[in-house]
Amino acid sequence: MTVVAYVPDLIDRSKVAAAGAVIFVDDPRTLVDAPGDVIVVDLMRPGVLEVLPALKGRRVIGFGRHTERAVLDAARAAGCDEVLPRSSFFPHLDQLLG
Repeated sequence: MTVVAYVPDLIDRSKVAAAGAVIFVDDPRTLVDAPGDVIVVDLMRPGVLEVLPALKGRRVIGFGRHTERAVLDAARAAGCDEVLPRSSFFPHLDQLLG
């Protein structure tokens, strides 16, 4: 399984990297052509919601602030398979990527 992630925040990135081998990209548009079976995205970042429909066929896991209900709902509507608040995403990262 290949995991590709768009997680710009360095602290968040280090947490995702600790879960195993992850390829990080610096622009959400590059996710479309990235070789990953699983895509992890920070839903709070500009441009992420726009690329989600182009990622169909791959498992997409997104996380964001629980207070940003509209963004989380928009991610689900755009095809994000799993949408989690940060408080649920990081504690369960190993299970999500395992």
